[in-house]
Amino acid sequence: MTFAAILSASRMADDSPGVLRGSLHFAGQTLMEYQARQAARAGADRILILVSSITPAISQAIDRLSADGVRVALVRDMVSVVRDAPRDMDTLLVADGAAVSQTYFDALAQQEGNALLVTDESRASGPFERIDAGQRWAGLARIAPDLLFGTLDMIGDWDLSLTLVRAATQKGARRLTVPQDELLEGRVALVETQQQADLAAQAILSGSNRPARGAGGLDHLLLGPLARLASPALMRMQVPAMQVRIAAIALAAIALVPIELLWPTTGFCLLLLALWLAEVANRLDELALRPAPAGRIAFLAPGLALIGVVLASGTMTAMHLALLTGIILVADRERRTGAVASWMVFTPSSLILLLMLAAVFDGLSWGYALGMLCAIASIGAILLRRHE
Repeated sequence: MTFAAILSASRMADDSPGVLRGSLHFAGQTLMEYQARQAARAGADRILILVSSITPAISQAIDRLSADGVRVALVRDMVSVVRDAPRDMDTLLVADGAAVSQTYFDALAQQEGNALLVTDESRASGPFERIDAGQRWAGLARIAPDLLFGTLDMIGDWDLSLTLVRAATQKGARRLTVPQDELLEGRVALVETQQQADLAAQAILSGSNRPARGAGGLDHLLLGPLARLASPALMRMQVPAMQVRIAAIALAAIALVPIELLWPTTGFCLLLLALWLAEVANRLDELALRPAPAGRIAFLAPGLALIGVVLASGTMTAMHLALLTGIILVADRERRTGAVASWMVFTPSSLILLLMLAAVFDGLSWGYALGMLCAIASIGAILLRRHE
């Protein structure tokens, strides 16, 4: 069942005068923007953001969300909420400043009717709103249409989120309890300052292990794990994924120079580094919940690597090997490798590593021959197991 989402971005941060909690930096974007992407990933087909004023940071966040295909609109009062909120589907309510792991967004997306994410009373749950003697609201709620519009009709100047949560509590809403460990580790938090936002982002991002697109071959075995180690630090330094991707493309282009100068080992090392940077860029996009790049830019770095494979030999065998590996690359990026194990997907990074080792031992010819066998075996495995 589809649902909508209502986010709040009206309260000020405690450490930054004039800055909203929703505008605090979080995972390479604003917290409000990250919440919207979480709701969209969980299945929300439209998102309303309740704001007290429209700031430049909010406008820029809305532009970025819209550019990525997220349906989002700003509302400034209860009249706008009544007009724009859907009357035929549940609404996911997100508290102002809530930093919650994607796991709980997905869990509430599976519910129907009124449901609350709660945490037991403890020292760690102090920042959250108390709903009864033993539990507090942990920042997420799913609200049925009748409760939403019944509450909006009499809400007046009350706080929307807290009023809806109290109404849902009185209606006996189902409760999903957050373990105390999640609070202590920071994967469920209510942030009021930039320092708290940084700590919550670090905790949430460190628990995200979802692989980026194109996770076969050496990308899965070596480059992916190394990218997962480096990307959280780059995210905290606010390094944009696009800049890392451009650096990967530039380095791959530079690597063609030593290959042309008959220094294949140096060229292959640079190409492998470029492919790792491309994997880091993919990981940064994944951590920020942004869609993976599509079109030419997604294939520029590996495409240049395959050009380097051809230049290093200049034979028809090298050209055929590059074409076969390119086909496997497309299948891997589109997740069309079926039930084939990751290590059986012969990606450009796998080929570059093989040729680099062959060049070190002055055996490029057998490296190309072995690469051709690996590519044929990989395509054969994909075809034979495509229905599994």
